[in-house]
Amino acid sequence: MNKSALRKIYKGKREELRPDEIEEMSLAIANTILKLDIWDKTYFHIFLSMEEQKEVNTEYILHLLQGKDKEIVISKADFDTREMTHFLLTDNTKIKKNEYNIPEPVDGLEVPTHKIDVVFVPLLAFDKTGNRVGYGKGFYDKFLSECNPKTIKIGLSFFEAEEFISDVFENDIKLDFCVTLSKVYSF
Repeated sequence: MNKSALRKIYKGKREELRPDEIEEMSLAIANTILKLDIWDKTYFHIFLSMEEQKEVNTEYILHLLQGKDKEIVISKADFDTREMTHFLLTDNTKIKKNEYNIPEPVDGLEVPTHKIDVVFVPLLAFDKTGNRVGYGKGFYDKFLSECNPKTIKIGLSFFEAEEFISDVFENDIKLDFCVTLSKVYSF
């Protein structure tokens, strides 16, 4: 199936989720992340969930990272240049929703992309070979292409893998893992 069709299907599937289901499934995904062999890393990039899009609630993962004393990195998107600027999340970081309702840091201590060890990647769908379908703006593909080749890319999904995404592009960056409710896919 192509990305456009998958976007439509998975936005519809998310739309059917109740808030209590989202919380329960997000907690299950966070607990599964504990089993991954990533805890020797230092810099963890995480997206801040958009409630309106019914994304995996990353608050639980944030608490795990804070509890393990990890350096947490969050981003601010520039929709004109399609660039993301990465900032260290500290007690002083001010978060504000942008015009698209994406929670972002207002400013802070910038973190160079090459320092990031692990990236938790938002997605709508993914396939059994690690290809993902995002919202279609290309922010994460651009960002991930700038990361160190050893950076671990972990998708988070309420749903299981599709067999195959038909219109994968050369610039699409594959995931290393995807964590769902029932398993960890390794690519």
